Amino acid sequence: MHVPADPTVLHPMPDQPRVVLLKPLVTSPLIDVGEYSYYDDPDDPTAFETRNVLYHYGPERLVIGRFCALGTGVRFLMNGANHRMDGPSTFPFPTMGGSWADHFDLLTGLPNRGDTVVGNDVWFGHGATVMPGVRIGHGAIVASGSVVTKDVPDYGIAGGNPARLVRTRYSDEDIARLLALAWWDWPAEHITRHVRTLMSGSVDELCDAAPRAAAP
Repeated sequence: MHVPADPTVLHPMPDQPRVVLLKPLVTSPLIDVGEYSYYDDPDDPTAFETRNVLYHYGPERLVIGRFCALGTGVRFLMNGANHRMDGPSTFPFPTMGGSWADHFDLLTGLPNRGDTVVGNDVWFGHGATVMPGVRIGHGAIVASGSVVTKDVPDYGIAGGNPARLVRTRYSDEDIARLLALAWWDWPAEHITRHVRTLMSGSVDELCDAAPRAAAP
């Protein structure tokens, strides 16, 4: 019996409450998470929206694809974190209230890099930070402690502060084949039959395992 895992269960490992699937957890309309993407935190993984997505006042969105793995302390800083830098002070006086609030127009038009978008099958190491408006490609890896300030290509490995591209996981030709396969969009039953190939096989073997319509 090839029975897929249930993507609607909050804790996929009942004996490990530190791990949560994000899709059944997230309630914000500004956050979109694909099936099977998970977050690990020994303290309170269910507080992901408030502890790990910061300064998210809108309207930009955080989009995370399917099958992503987020280590403890991964944080997404959104555009609301920006301050003015064109005057002598960067302090956001109007947010403190009182008559200072009369000057709230000074906080409009701040730099906005748009949505933060994470592809499918992305692995974030412990304590990685993603800055506003960054786009991280499918199959990428972000090393522990990294601060991602610019886009990461498909199947790239990025690390450091600021993060830089260390290398890509595959050749350009194989990356093109993997993107064409888009295995994360396969039916869950088909993925279940080919878990071993997905985890330890070659690109050629994955091509052979693809549903006929998905084969590149």
